Amino acid sequence: MDKQEIIRYLKENNIAKIKFAFADIDGILRGKIISSQKFLDGLESGYGFCDVIFGWDSADELYPNVEVTGWQTGFPDQLCRIDPETFRLISWQDNLPFFLADFSKADGNDLPACPRSLLKRIIKDCDNLGYHAEFAQEFEWFNFRETPDSLQQKNFSNLQPITPGMFGYSILRPSLYNDFNNDLFNRLADFNIGLEGLHTETGPGVYEAAITHDEVLKAADKAILLKTAVKEIAYKHGILASFMAKWNEELPGCSGHVHQSLWNKEQSANLFYDPHQPDKMSELMKHYLAGQLYCLPHILPMYAPTINSYKRLVEGAWAPTTVTWGIENRTTALRVINTSHQYTRLETRIPGSDTNPYLAISAALASGLYGIKHKLKLDIASTAGNAYENKSSARLSSNLYESSLIMQESSLAKDLFGDEFVQHFTSTRIWEWKKFSKQVSDWELKRYFEII
Repeated sequence: MDKQEIIRYLKENNIAKIKFAFADIDGILRGKIISSQKFLDGLESGYGFCDVIFGWDSADELYPNVEVTGWQTGFPDQLCRIDPETFRLISWQDNLPFFLADFSKADGNDLPACPRSLLKRIIKDCDNLGYHAEFAQEFEWFNFRETPDSLQQKNFSNLQPITPGMFGYSILRPSLYNDFNNDLFNRLADFNIGLEGLHTETGPGVYEAAITHDEVLKAADKAILLKTAVKEIAYKHGILASFMAKWNEELPGCSGHVHQSLWNKEQSANLFYDPHQPDKMSELMKHYLAGQLYCLPHILPMYAPTINSYKRLVEGAWAPTTVTWGIENRTTALRVINTSHQYTRLETRIPGSDTNPYLAISAALASGLYGIKHKLKLDIASTAGNAYENKSSARLSSNLYESSLIMQESSLAKDLFGDEFVQHFTSTRIWEWKKFSKQVSDWELKRYFEII
């Protein structure tokens, strides 16, 4: 719907209120419900939000080391603008109208800390190069027979998954929660998040959903919304869904792989596919792939943004540990899928389900375009077999602090995303590491309390 159609819909259906939200730096949706009149009044000018929304962490604790906001700014309002093209109805909340928003200003400028605005800038660059980007993100998550209250009461221990055992691709296990399973597929579709597939993964109570591919901004919107939508639908069934990258050291982690391809403007030709080239990979795809490999060490926190992200990136856990690529190889960082013209694409396998989709997708697209602009050669050989045993390849950074320092000092990262964004984002990641470093863990108590 365009603006006029939305206004007409609200009036004809006597809609009294709407909900809207935007993603903060961690990919958490922040927003509010407003009256339909306030919605109409602010469609052009925007809606004021205290700028603290980009100045605090996931626990609403203020960052002491960022410049875009803080006590020094007095915490004024920043104008948030709703994107009318994101209109959808929340079927599990009485068809409440919903919109996504960002902090892109009418003059084309934006708040450097806004993830959706960052992606829009990179998409503009892609458009100027003459490409149409198609993306999709897929997510794994664990489902528990818990509530927010029970998590606190149990101190996040002895949690009960909805089903026991390791049952990847099980037809049997989802039937135990058939209503929940069907609700996920159907209500997500009603919310304009179509799924290509929904199935169990290996692990107790773990599901995977692959979102149907779309134009890159719409794909990111669907990805950010899927995580909150799944949690809200799960609540309705007495289930708590977690997108934590690695909640249990004994179990596989949860991925958030990013699939991508570039097409011509008419969307009739997949520019990654060339049947006359080895492995059907076009020269453009090779440049794009080379760009991602080259940029990866400089921008890793955009794919792995939390302390916990790096607990997933370990050998033998279906997640990459090396700067590698391969044809249909699930042990490499980048997997080439080249079955046909329609489905040839690149899968970036570093992201976990804890990623902010706007940032993970921005990282993938910007680094791929960097390879195209600079005509980078694909001089890293394809890995056949187990990439964990590829000792000649560079290793991914093993923790958030190390990867954030690399990104903070990287001129390449600043070239891709701008100085202000890089400074803000990496400062928030270093803050996350400092908060973690102060904690005394159960592991430390068990190891040192008595014996040392």
